Amino acid sequence: MTMVATKEVKLGAFEKYLAAWVVVCMAIGLLLSQAFPALSIAINNLQISGISIPIGICLFLMMYPALLNVQLSELKKLLQNPRPILLTILSNWIWAPLVTTLLAYLFLAGQDQLIVSLILLGSSPCTAMVLVWGTLAEGNQEQNFINTSLNTVTIMFLYAPMVSLLTGIQNIQIDRMMLLISVFVFIGIPLVLGYVSKKYIIRSRGEAWFHNVYRPKVGKIAILALLTTLIVLFSLNGTVLIQHPGEMVLVSIPLLLGFIIVVGINLIITKLAGLRYREAIISVIIGSSSHFEIAMATAISLFGLGSQAALGTTMGLFWEVPIMLSLVYLGKKLNHRGFWKKD
Repeated sequence: MTMVATKEVKLGAFEKYLAAWVVVCMAIGLLLSQAFPALSIAINNLQISGISIPIGICLFLMMYPALLNVQLSELKKLLQNPRPILLTILSNWIWAPLVTTLLAYLFLAGQDQLIVSLILLGSSPCTAMVLVWGTLAEGNQEQNFINTSLNTVTIMFLYAPMVSLLTGIQNIQIDRMMLLISVFVFIGIPLVLGYVSKKYIIRSRGEAWFHNVYRPKVGKIAILALLTTLIVLFSLNGTVLIQHPGEMVLVSIPLLLGFIIVVGINLIITKLAGLRYREAIISVIIGSSSHFEIAMATAISLFGLGSQAALGTTMGLFWEVPIMLSLVYLGKKLNHRGFWKKD
């Protein structure tokens, strides 16, 4: 993608108020669970080999637009300024998953599915919404696209082994074959279709139409699919949530604490590395965020729609938007105070 295209990334109505939409959809789901319990049962019965058909469609529609952002050609630029990108990779695949896992085992002992939900979130570097956060923070968008493209490639090969390794520390049993299938279905297939459709559309309709018309429209569908998924999740688990709200509070504690620790590590390391603000803020944002779509998809595939793991990953989404917006404002304030080198 050209630099002109990256400047056009803006928050639409859905993205700007995503935190509010998430709360509304959670409430709708809870109400449906109490008013129409038969609807939840009917949705849950639409399965193939334990995988929900409606949720599978929604999750695909969530993933496909994000993978349209992949710019494999941009990876050739890695050697031009590798330091900020390498620091981001270290955060995504070393201290972020390790910190999240440590806190999960510390705070959620005996709650295996909630532990797995945090591991799924901590081991999944973001590839989509960080493009928006990076734009709002006025960071280096070329680095942003290189990093997100690299994350999409590495998650294909590292996500399943990382989750298997971290759950194996305490011998938590998960279906590793289903984990691999989830990566293939929710990352591999959308990635291939995204690459093929992007090439075809650009060749037939032009790059400007792809970036200015097609991607924005598909992006809105992705948000609608995300919100639909939340309604279904909370309608299926409404009774459990109403009876056990403490579990969602419990999983939120290590989520929020993990974010604070990982952001703190990334702030210190980018400063010690002597990065300038535009590169540092992108490293901090991408290194501190999660790919909640793949985490949700994997949790549902492994444990089902009505599982604690599925709801645990939705809390990652619930906190992601306000947290990342706060990080954008924090980065700008630190820049004004001279925390990083001036551009």
